Amino acid sequence: MVEELTTEQVQMLRKAFDMFDRDKKGSIQTNMVATILRTLGQTFEEKDLKELIEEIDSDGSGELEFDEFLTLTARYLVDEDSEAIQEELREAFRMYDSGGNGYINVSDLREILRALDDKLTEDELDEMIQEIDTDGSGTVDFDEFMEMMTGD
Repeated sequence: MVEELTTEQVQMLRKAFDMFDRDKKGSIQTNMVATILRTLGQTFEEKDLKELIEEIDSDGSGELEFDEFLTLTARYLVDEDSEAIQEELREAFRMYDSGGNGYINVSDLREILRALDDKLTEDELDEMIQEIDTDGSGTVDFDEFMEMMTGD
């Protein structure tokens, strides 16, 4: 998860960490984490945060070094980004799912793929559609669509 953070996010987290590391000893009190997350505009369940802190502060010292703090905050920042991406993809899927029945037909999918790359040949399109329509139904459900768009 930490490796998914951008350089800007890591720098922002370093500044936040340093602000709360008043003694400049390289660690912050675990009871400051909620305040830092709120300052960064993150929402969370107190219970979930407490469990995560216990997991990351494995020695029970009540303090987190910067790398532990990064690991913890990355879970919130990265999850939020992936949730936002998934919601945007869900909205795009809904636009093509005009019947609202939970799938798009392969002719619509062909249109999407052609819009993404107008140099694709019919054979290439057929091959891609076969890869995407894994169950061979002639339709693409949201999971197949997500896999196509994200590679997951």
